Amino acid sequence: MKKYTVLSIYLIFLFLNLAAQAQNTYAFFGSYNQNRATKKGIYVYRLDTLTGKLSKITTAKVGNPSYLTLSPTGDFLYACTNTKTPGEGSISAYKFDLKNKELIFLNKQASGGENPVYITVHKNGRFLINANYNYGSIAVHPLLQNGSIGTINQNFNYTDSSVNSERQEGSHIHSAVFSPDYNQIFFQDLGADKIRIYPFISSQQNPIQDEKSIFIKTTPGSGPRHFAFHPNGKFAYCIEEMAGCVSIYSYKGNSLTEMQRIPTHDKSLIEGFESSDIHISPDGKFLYASNRGQENNIAIFSIANTGMLTSIGYQPTLGKHPRIFAIDPSGKFLIATNVKTSNVIVFKRNLETGLLTKIGKEIKIKNVSCVQIQSY
Repeated sequence: MKKYTVLSIYLIFLFLNLAAQAQNTYAFFGSYNQNRATKKGIYVYRLDTLTGKLSKITTAKVGNPSYLTLSPTGDFLYACTNTKTPGEGSISAYKFDLKNKELIFLNKQASGGENPVYITVHKNGRFLINANYNYGSIAVHPLLQNGSIGTINQNFNYTDSSVNSERQEGSHIHSAVFSPDYNQIFFQDLGADKIRIYPFISSQQNPIQDEKSIFIKTTPGSGPRHFAFHPNGKFAYCIEEMAGCVSIYSYKGNSLTEMQRIPTHDKSLIEGFESSDIHISPDGKFLYASNRGQENNIAIFSIANTGMLTSIGYQPTLGKHPRIFAIDPSGKFLIATNVKTSNVIVFKRNLETGLLTKIGKEIKIKNVSCVQIQSY
């Protein structure tokens, strides 16, 4: 009887613990809402990590949030806003009240350029960096203790171009990614076919060290877009929007050395590539890359101990134009957002094979643009 009682208590505790975990992971979505601040633009859903079900808990009205990120603690949400609108561009801050399940608007600042498309926060929570696609610029904003965004500390503009006269007539910064130790920051310049690398000294008011910046050239016409480091910190991966490839680099001594370049698309395609986003599973065994345009899928690669990639398959995203996707912190789920069909699909990851299987019901968010996932 005693053993039975102990076992029962253990099972109850296990059930409650799993239930708590299932209720404390949240997915944050942005949407292209014709840049109307009076319309819903950000949506927060609870992700049940047992079933993959998404349940809406709150929304916020804001214009055209194209990309979202969270503070290291998850207390604050930051959004690229007023995107795709000539002469505009802003960054908006919200407090995520976990207890009351609501987003509280804090403030908004100019993005330092037009059409902001990517935003990131330093691990110390003191700096926010955003990339502006149009006219190629980056901006550094201080973050206040209450999560609000301060006015711009640093702003850099670029005028480079590359071989494609239609799409690379000028610089187009598409992402901003910190090195694993947060002492460098990498900017992917689609318009110039460059990866720009800057030292980042977080103890200084102006942390980006412009005079010590370097860059590496990517393949002409490739259009570097997003960037991801392997969890071991030894390798980096850049998805090229225009070429439909992933370039693999060794990362050592604060420098990148190209090791491999592999297509993200089916080999039967010869044009129309629109590769978009890239993420690595938390265990470092698999890499995922989204393809828009003709394909609308997630390309899946295994990662060898050497950092090299091997293609193992494709998973249709069951919609059109999968711009941004995300993997939850546990690595069990991948959530894809399809802009043109306004649907969100949750996939369960096979932790052994890396393959994806649709789970649960899709949800509908008009022109859904992006997703971030946070566990509390």
